[in-house]
Amino acid sequence: MKTLALFRHAKSDWSDARARDFDRPINARGKRGAIAMGRHVREGCWRFDRIIASPAVRVAQTIEIASKAWGRSFPIDWDRRVYLASSATLIDLLREIDGDPASVLMVGHNPGLEDLIFDLVPEDGSSPLRAAVEQKFPTATFAVLECAIDRWADIDHGCARLSVLTRPRDLDPALGPELLD
Repeated sequence: MKTLALFRHAKSDWSDARARDFDRPINARGKRGAIAMGRHVREGCWRFDRIIASPAVRVAQTIEIASKAWGRSFPIDWDRRVYLASSATLIDLLREIDGDPASVLMVGHNPGLEDLIFDLVPEDGSSPLRAAVEQKFPTATFAVLECAIDRWADIDHGCARLSVLTRPRDLDPALGPELLD
């Protein structure tokens, strides 16, 4: 059994229309979401043997802020292929993991992370958490998948069960979607 945790970057700042997508930082709400999720991970006592992350600015900032809230820092494998990757690319990256660590945290972007959940967790109606992902996998969301594999090289469609799905609004309603009047 392998554990795969997924963490979508926190809400990004769109105020500079000239900024390249890769260089967009997180905004104030994103900082609050990263802190809340970092505390949640600490309280859940999750541990990761390996962290693979997109090197995009908003991902790096999310990790930095969340790590402070976790109360620890981690060595990170920055991999450009995670940036805006498809589910197929993310599965290929997971299959390439050396040393077969028990738990991996992947920090990246949508739609790749969301699609990865759809590919790994069977659509058989038995997972209310998968159904929640179908509605939305918002920024700063944290998910844990239990993968019925012995080696990362064996990861494939339908091999996982989604055991945790935490959105920032689950921790603080003020971090939920902005309501329009």
